[in-house]
Amino acid sequence: MTAESEFTVTPYSVDGEIDYEKLLEQFGADQLSDDQITAFPDPAHPLVHRRVFYAERDIDRFLSAVNAGKPHSIVTGRGPSGPMHIGHVLPFYFAKYLQEQTNALVYIPVSDDEKYFLKEMSLEVIGAHTRENLLDLLAVGFDPDRTRIIVDTADGDVVYPLATAFAKAVTQSTIEATYGEPANIGLSFYPAVQATHLLLPQLIEGRHPTLVPIAIDQDPHIRICRDIADKQRYDVDKPSALLSKFLPSLAGPGKMSSSDDAPSILLSDDRETVFEKIRTHAYSGGQSTVDEHREQGGDPERDTSFQFLSYFFETDDERLERISQEYRDGSLLSGELKDIAAENIADFLECHQERRSQLGSLVDELPAYRLTDAERNRARHRVGFLDDGVF
Repeated sequence: MTAESEFTVTPYSVDGEIDYEKLLEQFGADQLSDDQITAFPDPAHPLVHRRVFYAERDIDRFLSAVNAGKPHSIVTGRGPSGPMHIGHVLPFYFAKYLQEQTNALVYIPVSDDEKYFLKEMSLEVIGAHTRENLLDLLAVGFDPDRTRIIVDTADGDVVYPLATAFAKAVTQSTIEATYGEPANIGLSFYPAVQATHLLLPQLIEGRHPTLVPIAIDQDPHIRICRDIADKQRYDVDKPSALLSKFLPSLAGPGKMSSSDDAPSILLSDDRETVFEKIRTHAYSGGQSTVDEHREQGGDPERDTSFQFLSYFFETDDERLERISQEYRDGSLLSGELKDIAAENIADFLECHQERRSQLGSLVDELPAYRLTDAERNRARHRVGFLDDGVF
């Protein structure tokens, strides 16, 4: 979708400096309100109370279930087209936080099929990325008793039957109106697979509120799924959505992407690499000389290093406000701000890498997170497939 300010936001392409308010008008989502933020578990996660998650669809029902101690679930997924960077992993740490605070079920779909439809990559290469991404997801530290990881091509026995049921509820004209003309028939069908991801917790556990915390470019998938649920052919509620802004690129405003000219900060980067990337590439909101900066100060809202701290990597609100004020008044220089951000990010990555290093092989670790036979059968049965033991 292209706005007058010349930015593009679709599930498959994000370009330009995004006007988030205008994007809400175009997508028809609602601002996250103060009352809704207050209804999150106390203390609210920084991604919520700092309004990185800034918009929502139908979130009150989910929050009511959380606060009443009723069943609820979270779905947030990964498309394995390359190594994971810090922007990719933030929704998973947020989901883990909610799981710890509210005992939520967490479902993590891995859409290796979609990446094959989208990218000029072989199935072998995508499979290798999938295995590496899975280890990073496991390193986040989810509770295996309340977490399910679904890989589309490995779990076709449940994904395909459900997608088949949902695909009949969506016309090709709806797909093209929502996404544009698909490049291949795989992408025409994929929204039915995405609906399967989002409705799967209810098809296994029974009807309950589900929250999908995602970047706003993925909102079209939510809209299609909510339309399917609204037809009431199945015993499911429309999933709620919590929509986030993008973690900025090192090059400045815009979405961090593994395909940018500016490098991404990967989950595998060591401390020296993090400092080098931020010192060399992070867009500065400061002035061109030290004297000018001391006199005029910098703009933290346009500074990538400060945005990294604000989004996730500085949890202390008072310290963040102090950094912001010192940068605005010129007492904190751009290079000093870069080093603060690099230090915090490197600390985070070292903790993540240490947890990953403690994992065994996927053969040993992943089975605890896979769907059980009973769960697969319940999901298929609830969309109309017989479970009679014949096939």
